[in-house]
Amino acid sequence: MPNALHVFDMDETLINADCTMVWHQFLVDKGFASHQFIEEDQRLMALYAQGKLDINEYLQFSLSPISHLSKVWLRALIEECIDKHIISTQFPESVRLIDSLKQDNVDILIISASAAFLIEPLAQRMGIKHAIGVDLVDDGQYYHAQISGTPSYREGKVTRLQQWQNKQTKTYHELHFYTDSINDLPLCEYADYVYLVNPCSRLKRYFTERHLPHWTVLNWGSL
Repeated sequence: MPNALHVFDMDETLINADCTMVWHQFLVDKGFASHQFIEEDQRLMALYAQGKLDINEYLQFSLSPISHLSKVWLRALIEECIDKHIISTQFPESVRLIDSLKQDNVDILIISASAAFLIEPLAQRMGIKHAIGVDLVDDGQYYHAQISGTPSYREGKVTRLQQWQNKQTKTYHELHFYTDSINDLPLCEYADYVYLVNPCSRLKRYFTERHLPHWTVLNWGSL
């Protein structure tokens, strides 16, 4: 059988939420940011939904309340947020699918446009070894609001996936990709098989108009 790699977007795909937005609300609740921070978050995420978000602007905004926190302190806060507010939003269907893939020894990779410092511990909490998020410059003790390398956003997801594949000892003959977002269209077109999890209207329309044979719509959760 061919070696298959199953690649998952995180937000609104594996989880019925946006982990960064949950994280931002957590920061407000903890007193690190004001309610105006959430309003700006909502404005920027509306641009994301339209495929118009400037990822550099968003990450600078996202890091602004916590740039003074050490990586150690930040990791402790992130793990608290994951355990209390994020992991419970995982779609039951994604839990079962991941368990099934792991039982069959199928390799799994998460690739997200959220910051790696949030995505990596969340993936670990889900029992997934490999995860790619947007890497930020750090000096060993603090993160800085500068992107390191290619951001895993839009066509950058394809680049980051290719870079990851080039480092593996195994050759993959099938690429399966799961997402909800029009922003992931470049990776959808790169993959062999695509699964649209409660897709946004623009991605669903793209699929419907083209009758793509190796694309499947998955209705997870209550949607």
